[in-house]
Amino acid sequence: MIGMGILEFKNVSKSYGQGATATHVLNGIDLKVEEGEFLVLLGFSGSGKTTLINLMAGLEKPTKGEVAFKGKPIDGPGPERGVIFQSYSLMPWLTVEGNVRLALDSVFPSMPKAEKAKKVAHYIKMVGLSHAVSRRPAELSGGMRQRVNVARALAMNPEVLLLDEPLSALDALTRANLADEIEAIWQEEKQTCVLITNDVDEAILLADRIIALNPDGTLGEEFKVDIPRPRDRGEMNHHEGFKALRLAVTNYLMDVGIEAKTEGTRILPNVTPIHSVPAAVKEAAASGIEERYLDFSQLHKIYPTPKGPLTVVEDFNLKLNKGEFVSLIGHSGCGKSTVLTMAAGLNPISKGVIKLDGYEVRGADPERAVVFQSPNLFPWLTARENCAIGVDKVYPKASQAERQDVVEYYLERVGLGDAMDRSTADMSNGMKQRVGIARAFALSPKLLLLDEPFGMLDSLTRWELQEVLMEVWDRTKVTAVCVTHDVDEAILLADRVVMMTNGPQATIGKIVDVDLPRPRTRKALLEHPDYYLYREQVLNFLEEYEHGKQGKTEAKSEGKPEKNREAA
Repeated sequence: MIGMGILEFKNVSKSYGQGATATHVLNGIDLKVEEGEFLVLLGFSGSGKTTLINLMAGLEKPTKGEVAFKGKPIDGPGPERGVIFQSYSLMPWLTVEGNVRLALDSVFPSMPKAEKAKKVAHYIKMVGLSHAVSRRPAELSGGMRQRVNVARALAMNPEVLLLDEPLSALDALTRANLADEIEAIWQEEKQTCVLITNDVDEAILLADRIIALNPDGTLGEEFKVDIPRPRDRGEMNHHEGFKALRLAVTNYLMDVGIEAKTEGTRILPNVTPIHSVPAAVKEAAASGIEERYLDFSQLHKIYPTPKGPLTVVEDFNLKLNKGEFVSLIGHSGCGKSTVLTMAAGLNPISKGVIKLDGYEVRGADPERAVVFQSPNLFPWLTARENCAIGVDKVYPKASQAERQDVVEYYLERVGLGDAMDRSTADMSNGMKQRVGIARAFALSPKLLLLDEPFGMLDSLTRWELQEVLMEVWDRTKVTAVCVTHDVDEAILLADRVVMMTNGPQATIGKIVDVDLPRPRTRKALLEHPDYYLYREQVLNFLEEYEHGKQGKTEAKSEGKPEKNREAA
C-alpha cells in the first residue's frame, strides 16, 4: 500500500551557467514520490529528465528549492538510492559476480563473506545471469550488461531504485523482456521505483503513475494507471483502458512538444529530374508503368564462409505498384537491411533480379535515394550544401535558381527553414536526420529507401519526424520501402506491412494490407477502430518468431487487399 512520501521536491529549479548565459533546465518542480509506488517520468530529450534523476540520486544540487529523502535534505549520493543509468558502467576487468560484489563491498564492508556470496548469487539469479557469473562485460550482449547493472543496484538493497532510461540502448525485443523483468523484481522487492523513459508503452506497462515533463522543464499532466497487474503486452492490445490512456498520453505529449514546423513559403519549381538510365528504358517508362513498378523476383543473398555458402535471404518475391509505400519488418538479423541495400545497388545480388520502372537495378544511382539510420552528412557543410549534393546532377537543365528552390523547398518542408545555413556538425541527431530526409526528396527519386531512418532517435523525436515524412511523402507519392522494427511506425507509414521470417534463409512470412485513410497522423490512427487489429496481426507474427523460429512459410496477405496488388 502506498504510504508516506519518500522523495520530495519543493519548488526546485536547476540552471547551468550564470546570468544572461544561464541555461534553465528545471523550473519550479513540486513533486512527491510515494513509498512503494512505481513512478514514471516521461518526456522529450532535453526536458530535464536526467537532471531530475541526478537530483534524486544526490549527484547534483538544486539551484533553488529543496530535494528531500524521508523528510531530510539530500546532500549527496547514498546507498538507500540505487541508480541504474542508460550506459553500463561496469568494470571491464571484473566478472559478472565481481561487478555485483563490488557494490556490496562498498555498502556493506563488514558483511560476512558467506552472506555476501549468497546475496550476490541471489540477485544474479534474479536477473537470469546464473549461467554467466564468470564472464566479463566484453563477453556479454548489451541486454546482459544492463542486467548486471540491475543486479548490482538491487544488491545494495536500496529503498528507492532510480532508473535513468536503462533500456533505451537495447533492441526492441531485449528492451521488452528486460522491462518485464524489472516489473517482476519491483513486485517481489516492493521498493519504490522512479523510471525515466521516452517510451509511452513502457511507461504504461510499468507505472502506477505517469508524469509528463514539458519541454520548458516544468511538470506536465499526471496520468494514473489503473490497469491491473501483471500487465501482459499482448493482452493490452485489446484492453480499452490501455488504448484510451495511450491516446491521452500521446496527444498530450504531441500537443506540448510537437509544433507544426513544416509550413513553408517556397513553391517547388516545375523542373524535370533526369536520371542516368538508358534511352530505351526512358521511352518504355514514358508509357507509364504503374503496376509492378518495383519488382523483387526470386531474390537471394548468399555470403561465402569458411564452412560453405550462407544464404541470408532466400527467394524474396515482392511487387510494388507505383506510389506504394511498403514497410519491411522482422527481428534483428532477418535480412531486412540486406534486401534494402540490394535495392539501393549497394550490395550485389547473388541470385534473382530487382527491376525498377522496367529497368534492372545495377549499382547505386540517385534515382534510388537512401536514408540510413545515421544521416551520413558532410559535417563541414551546411544543411543547404548537404542537401544540394546530387541536385545539380539530377536537374542538369534547370537554372541555378531553380535548383536552389528545390533544395530550400524540401528543407522548409522538414522544418529547417530557419537553419538552412547552419553547419550540420552543430545539429542534434533529429535535425541531421531532417537534412537526410530533405536531401533524399530533393533528388526527386523514383524509389525512396529508408533503413531504420529514426532508429537512433528517442521515441518522441521519432514521432515528430514520422509526421514530417508522411507530410512530405503525401505531396510527392514517391514509391517507398522502409525497414523498421517498430510496429507502430510500420503501420503508420505503409500501404502494406511485409513481415520477414528469421534468418538465415529469411524470406517473406506474411503480408498485411493496411487499409487506413490518408493523409495519416498518429492521433487519427490511434482513434481508428481498425488500428489495433492491424497492430495485433503484426505483433502476433513477431511473437511467433521471437524465440528464433525458422523455416519458410507461404506469404499470406491479410486485411483488405486493394485491386491489382500482387504479393509473392
